[in-house]
Amino acid sequence: MATPNHSLRPIFATIIGIAFFSAMDAVMKSASLALGAYSAFFLRCLIGAIIIGPVWWWRVRKWPERAALKVHLTRGIVVAFMGWTFFFALVRLPLAEAIALSFIAPLIALYLAAILLGEAIQPKAIVGALLSLAGVAVIVSGRLSQTEMSANAIIGLAALLLSAVLYAWNLILQRQQALLASPAEVSAFQNSIVSLTLLGFAPFLLVLPSGSAQCTEWLTLIAGALFAIAAALFLSWAYARAEAQALVPIEYTGFLWAALFGWIFFSENISITTVSGAVLIVIGCWIAVRKDKMQSPP
Repeated sequence: MATPNHSLRPIFATIIGIAFFSAMDAVMKSASLALGAYSAFFLRCLIGAIIIGPVWWWRVRKWPERAALKVHLTRGIVVAFMGWTFFFALVRLPLAEAIALSFIAPLIALYLAAILLGEAIQPKAIVGALLSLAGVAVIVSGRLSQTEMSANAIIGLAALLLSAVLYAWNLILQRQQALLASPAEVSAFQNSIVSLTLLGFAPFLLVLPSGSAQCTEWLTLIAGALFAIAAALFLSWAYARAEAQALVPIEYTGFLWAALFGWIFFSENISITTVSGAVLIVIGCWIAVRKDKMQSPP
């Protein structure tokens, strides 16, 4: 009697998680435009910690082991600056364009794995790197050819590339964390550690919602926190049940969601250079991260 195959569940969970993350990016862009990238990200994570923290403690009532705490702390600090730089860039760039450029993260992760884990760099990773860099060049050249290109947009591009490097490190840590902790624990500690990491900048940068729009701004932040929690729960569940190599390519569906949300909420049009560059980046990353097929005995 055949047993049911549940291998597609992590894939569907990842697709749903990426959709939630893309929705979060859209509402966080709105909040960042109103309050600034730092305040929007800090308040979103603080709200997220307040929501998910008690849920995790009520279910577990046990402090994580030392190995899990170490990964929680490392990833929380990485995500703090990854998210800050990403939303800083998102204020200055169209949503789909920012997501497309962030797709170089899986490729960077291969090279970080070589540095941090001592893994050998395969020739296909070099080919993938060249294709992805060509894709980045296409997107940036399209941006440079526009008359509205400004120093502000150049700063946004630089911040986005820095965020992509940090996101690549985050991808390496995400798989480790998912194997050591439950999805609720991952979300609780990530929101809490990010909040504590960013807290030191609050006296200088924090802007709270105020005026006639404060109710809308708080609701936007709460929505962003709920979307982020939902995404983290789905992705943590998926990464605990499938290899990162199988799930990372699914992150490319985020471009479609970003294009849709950017068009609906910010009236952003997608240029042909952005689409072309995104295609080159995706192909390059697919070549770099795909597994070689092994021959099986007849």
